[in-house]
Amino acid sequence: MSVSSSTRFSYLSRRTRIHLKVIPASAYEQFRQNIFSLVRSTLMADQPSPFKPQEVKGLKKIPPYWYPYTTMTKLRWIGRELLEVVSTEFRDRSMEYYRYALESGVTTVNGKIAKPDTILQNGDRVENVVHRHEPPVTSKPVKVLLHDVEREFIVVDKPGSIPVHASGRYYRNSLIEILVDDFGYEKCYPVNRLDRLTSGLMIIPLSATRARQLTLEFMAGTVRKEYVARVKGRFPSEEVVCEEPLLTVDRQMGLNIVHPEGKSAKTVFNLIRYDANTDSSVVRCQPFSGRSHQLRVHLQFLGYPIANDPVYSEKKIWGENVGKGGIDVTPSDDREAPAPPTHLQALVEAQGSPESLRDGSAAESVLTKKLPRETGEDIGMGSPVPLSNEAVGVITRLRNMKDENEDWSRWRDVVFRAKGVMKPSNMIIKPPPPQNQRKRGGKAEIISNDAVAQAASTSSTTLDVTLTPPSEATTPNSEETVNVIASVVRIIASTSALEQTPPSDTETEVEVPSVPQLTVEEAIGKISIAPATGFDTTSDSEQIYCPECYLPLHPDPNPEKLYIFLHALKYTISLGEFSTPMPDWAAEGWEWDQS
Repeated sequence: MSVSSSTRFSYLSRRTRIHLKVIPASAYEQFRQNIFSLVRSTLMADQPSPFKPQEVKGLKKIPPYWYPYTTMTKLRWIGRELLEVVSTEFRDRSMEYYRYALESGVTTVNGKIAKPDTILQNGDRVENVVHRHEPPVTSKPVKVLLHDVEREFIVVDKPGSIPVHASGRYYRNSLIEILVDDFGYEKCYPVNRLDRLTSGLMIIPLSATRARQLTLEFMAGTVRKEYVARVKGRFPSEEVVCEEPLLTVDRQMGLNIVHPEGKSAKTVFNLIRYDANTDSSVVRCQPFSGRSHQLRVHLQFLGYPIANDPVYSEKKIWGENVGKGGIDVTPSDDREAPAPPTHLQALVEAQGSPESLRDGSAAESVLTKKLPRETGEDIGMGSPVPLSNEAVGVITRLRNMKDENEDWSRWRDVVFRAKGVMKPSNMIIKPPPPQNQRKRGGKAEIISNDAVAQAASTSSTTLDVTLTPPSEATTPNSEETVNVIASVVRIIASTSALEQTPPSDTETEVEVPSVPQLTVEEAIGKISIAPATGFDTTSDSEQIYCPECYLPLHPDPNPEKLYIFLHALKYTISLGEFSTPMPDWAAEGWEWDQS
């Protein structure tokens, strides 16, 4: 089959660095494969996933999954276009992809499909369906050190790399979800948190009453906390007190700095031991406040950053001084548009930048205003104070380092250009409840829309079932599931008589020709033998992007780089004193890979 050059598509193979030709399927074939993927991922638990990450020693990985969630409009979003909000709040995908996703109808506002230029208002309920690719975490297990049934709390030892709460790309690999799903605790009420990269002790109430009590103790400052860290250099032998105020200046990267406009913070440090073989010190840290990244930033300010901290001890981000004594805070308006790495410059010039929404024409540049992320003005939008030129440079270099660690996937995020709409056209998000009954966040629901119900009605049966993520999917043995499968197969069969374009996201009724009723066995058989995708897009069995959401897949991280040398060692509260053993890296003479 011959295909014009305008419809061909090239992408970069991470292993070979060779451009491979990909021929897009027709719109009808894309819709057909979306239906097959939908059935496999939501209803047929025994069928293989379209994409399953390879097992790697030392890493815990889970297959990607579709997840619906909801949130209320935040104060900083009010009056802004949806695409601007999404592209400045999140950086996992390219600008062009976010526009494509919104135009695919994956997001609703107050139950109505939203578009990139939808203006968000106060009280709006935003619901979105995302294909979650959770980053790998350490395979080191969570340990429950104590379960006090009578007093309703548990004491756990959290490994580094696992976040406490579900946030960003993390959900099932968060501590609270692990405690609920793997350990069977019905409800957990965390009252404090540890950084994702930090390991150590956490006291987690199992009832709202116990949670309120511990919250009051943390707020009153009566909880005594003790951490241990391994830092660069020879730490002073005398006690060191740091009381520099701290400020979060970039929400996306979670970056904090010492700043006169920041919140008060106090930490007391004492040397435990200096190891000459690695020119590092093991230090006891006692925070008297609970600011974000407090210990990490205070140690950096003192000139003894945590030895393996990927952010606060990295010369490529902070320069030779590595932030010792703080950075300049003189406000500056200087910003630069993001630029691709040198080795992808030619590819971006040839195919167009996925980080720009312009086609390069003079008319478009005059008529349309660039969004903040296209100009670099998104840096500092979430900061409570104007940023200095040095702070902007730090954030820019930190973002580039993150992109490099993910193989510059945002700049390779162009596979979707050859695809149809991402969201299956027969699915919509369940309408929101009345405004006075709306929740501020959580999981949304996906239900079948009128088109599916209309198609199913050809056999005098209405299809109106709530679909759940794979972990909650109904087993193929249930009567409800096989009925849904049969209905979906009827939809697929009926589309062959329709116009060869994917169904619209509108609610226009479609006349569906009558088709022969399939038995359950025939329906399952057709789904089982159907191909997972319409065409092959990889070479030598290498899968470099997701076949469902077209995300350029990230290389696996080194398990030894998933945590930092910072451990919550001991907590003293009204319920008692609790501690964990010293971490391995705190042992005398301990060595690690410093490459």
